[in-house]
Amino acid sequence: MMQFRYSILALACTAALSPSLAMAEESTAEMPERITVYGRQNHVVMNSGLATKSDMSLMETPAAVVVVDEELIRAQGANDLQELIRNVSGLTQAGNNYGIGDNLQIRGLGANYTYDGMYGGAGLGNTFNPTRSMTNVESVEVLKGPATGLYGMGSAGGVINLIEKKPEFESNHEIDVELGAWDTYSLGLDSTGGLSDSLAYRIVAKSARSDGFRDIGTDRDEIYASLKKLIGDDQDLMFSVAYIDDSIGVDSIGHPIRIYNAASTGGKAPEDVTWEDLINDPNGKGLQLTDEQRKALAESLSAGDGAEPMDLGDTSLMSPMSQDNKGEELRFKLTHNIHFTPNLFLNQQLQYRDYDTGFVRQTGAYNYVYWNRRGTINADPRAPLVEDGVIYPYAARRQEYRKVEADESSWQYFADLRYDFTLGDLDNEILVNANYEDREIRFKQNSIYDADKVITDKEGNQIYQGQLPYIYDIRNPNWPTGNFDDYDPLMTQNYNKNVSAWGVGIQHVAYFDWGLTTRIGVAFNEIEQRYQHLGVDPRYSSSRAEPKPEEDTKDNGTTYNLGLTYMPTDNLSIFVNHSKGRTAYSILGSVSGDDSDRKDAESISNDLGIRYKAFDDQLLASLVVFETSRTNLRYTHPLWDETDPIVDQYVYDGEEETKGVELDVNAHINEQWKVNVNAMYQDARDKKDPTGSTYDQPQKGVPKVAARAWVTYSSDWFALPSVIDWSLGVTYEDERSTHSASFGIPDGHVPAYTKVDLGASYDMGDWRLQVNLNNVFDEEYYEKAMFLGGMPGKERNLSLNFAYRL
Repeated sequence: MMQFRYSILALACTAALSPSLAMAEESTAEMPERITVYGRQNHVVMNSGLATKSDMSLMETPAAVVVVDEELIRAQGANDLQELIRNVSGLTQAGNNYGIGDNLQIRGLGANYTYDGMYGGAGLGNTFNPTRSMTNVESVEVLKGPATGLYGMGSAGGVINLIEKKPEFESNHEIDVELGAWDTYSLGLDSTGGLSDSLAYRIVAKSARSDGFRDIGTDRDEIYASLKKLIGDDQDLMFSVAYIDDSIGVDSIGHPIRIYNAASTGGKAPEDVTWEDLINDPNGKGLQLTDEQRKALAESLSAGDGAEPMDLGDTSLMSPMSQDNKGEELRFKLTHNIHFTPNLFLNQQLQYRDYDTGFVRQTGAYNYVYWNRRGTINADPRAPLVEDGVIYPYAARRQEYRKVEADESSWQYFADLRYDFTLGDLDNEILVNANYEDREIRFKQNSIYDADKVITDKEGNQIYQGQLPYIYDIRNPNWPTGNFDDYDPLMTQNYNKNVSAWGVGIQHVAYFDWGLTTRIGVAFNEIEQRYQHLGVDPRYSSSRAEPKPEEDTKDNGTTYNLGLTYMPTDNLSIFVNHSKGRTAYSILGSVSGDDSDRKDAESISNDLGIRYKAFDDQLLASLVVFETSRTNLRYTHPLWDETDPIVDQYVYDGEEETKGVELDVNAHINEQWKVNVNAMYQDARDKKDPTGSTYDQPQKGVPKVAARAWVTYSSDWFALPSVIDWSLGVTYEDERSTHSASFGIPDGHVPAYTKVDLGASYDMGDWRLQVNLNNVFDEEYYEKAMFLGGMPGKERNLSLNFAYRL
């Protein structure tokens, strides 16, 4: 089968590049594209095909879509997807992402990443994750809510679609150099042009290096090559290749929250606690401290302990034994467009993607201070560290390092057939789509631990104890010497996972003369998951030590989109949208006999929105009230008893739900002023398990309130030949939860912050100079909510970019 697939790809590549295509009727370079993924009117993007796969006016689109164009990306000096979050309401960092790659959420739910609509890696609970750069991206579109019928299996929150640069027949060549803080530098090339009247190419390449803030460095080499062949007036082929080799530092902890539980001292704030409040366990079960040790523990407490991360300054808990996330990605894609008639159009895309990655990350550095856990105060090893009568109030315990090796290969095929017709006075679009995708994942993980990890056999005999040294002071860590394999690693995960899906759908869009647009879409898809456990270290799990036969599960169902837009005037539209999606419940999750009939996860979204345009289509604003949820989540029935099963073990009515309102404004008011503003209020709740301690709690890492603005003013000061663009950016983000009742910090969070950025650029046609000063006031803040901690945001830094056009 694999040889057959490679043969298909080889034939596709040959067809795309074969000289025999030159025998086809040549077309002029000026032939316009009849359908685009995005469109423009003047300076503001007013069209998008993301929601409906047609070049639809956003004023008529009955869905929440936001577009970030190339001009804004360039003005902000954005080099990766993380830096574009500021431009889209509802788009935030995910909580507990362990600092690995892009892990974003839309409306507090998972996001699906695509390049021109095709799978771009991660999502669906994937713990290995690429960091996507903007090197070959000219714009980014975000669709909020499920879109399973159009983009295959994906996440409930929506789609982040990166529009890649395409070959152009007009020659353009640009060399780009960037310098910045922390020994950051890069060299890039973007070259495109026509090789003949019917054949165009594009090559984009970049090499970048950075030591990074807090030594979270980046080494990245990437190259993108594409050829576009026009076949007559009505058909074209494009073949593209992408290769990315990168190595990016992983900080899984950031600055940790000290584990002090205020409820265990009668609700006293840490700064008010005395040593007499830190009583020992009265039953003698927990760690028994002397009076002097209790005094030392009390003196270590300060405001914010148990609630906010401890500011470690430039100190990092990234062990030198950790290893960067080294990823290697290869993508081949063949795109075919054909107009059978002026009204009948077919788009086909075939993609192969392989992503190989490996890293070592430190998952825990838990600084236990004081906690009455389940009736026991300071139950070892969830207790302060005491050795030889000495207490270490800032010690880190229960450390684990995980070494991950993973490879994911995927195939995708999408076909979209669109027919435009008029019935009476009614304009109509019919879209019939089909898709197939297959992902194969090889995953292996080894772990090492400190001495708190003790494993015994059935007779109670110790068969394993961790060898890592404790960290005695997180403010000045003592790191282990040697390398990972010196500390007796245990293989803890070892499996093959395959997830495949297919789907078919039909969509009808109708345009009524009196300002009404309707959209009805229905799709059917099926998802099959196959899991083969290959065995782990018997010391870690004797029951899972031996390999097991492959097991599988399959589920299918129907999804739909129902939308309506009404435009009472040309400048005002009101839309409603109700949609249902289906997706795999997990990409990396195991499958056992109990899962043979497991239902897939689903999602529901309801939107009520208003769009307004002004200044001769130079301003587009949208306000959306929404409710989006991931549904059909499984939890164990509270009355289930294995010895006397009077009820089914699992219940499937758990969900994650977000309600809120979003504002997005993009404006090019005149030749001098450009504005991007977005804001949101959203309440993202965890409702997966009504029997669990986190039920109806805020989703980790998701702010309730966020507001961002980027304003550019073009001045003709200093009597220069061209104007200077001056930019001001402001970001406000509310506090984000890192709560964990199971770790004794139910009120854990990272605090709110406001950050200011500046930019200036000068463009003389042949060359462009740009300067960006980020975090102007050197604000101390946390850009991500981590697991029991926060990732410090970058301190004040400067970057300089110079581009020369040949």
